[in-house]
Amino acid sequence: MQHSQGFLNLVEQTRKRIKECSVADVQARLARGEKFHFIDVREDHEFWVDHAAGASHLGKGVIERDIEAIIPDKQEPIVLYCGGGYRSVLAADALQQMGYSNVQSMDGGIRAWREAGCPIEKDKSI
Repeated sequence: MQHSQGFLNLVEQTRKRIKECSVADVQARLARGEKFHFIDVREDHEFWVDHAAGASHLGKGVIERDIEAIIPDKQEPIVLYCGGGYRSVLAADALQQMGYSNVQSMDGGIRAWREAGCPIEKDKSI
């Protein structure tokens, strides 16, 4: 997907305010059995096609509205991802502004996850 320059500029400015992690970091945390919220922030239809194994879904369009009901403890560790690591940067910034102190964006998103050969799940209801 070709992103507009304005969007890319926004993401790059936002990236300076948030923490990022790699696919390898997430895989290591999962392998160690660490407890954290692994959240796909893509659109519903994107999640239904496939998603990282073990991830839950909370789309970027509703994450600010719904996050406090799902994760009321703002100290809980959260890793967000999207398609390529752009929308999750913006979502991580929004959660930090809401007081979440342990949130990261997975660099490269689901694209990097797939390229690394990490496990993928498909929605069984489709």
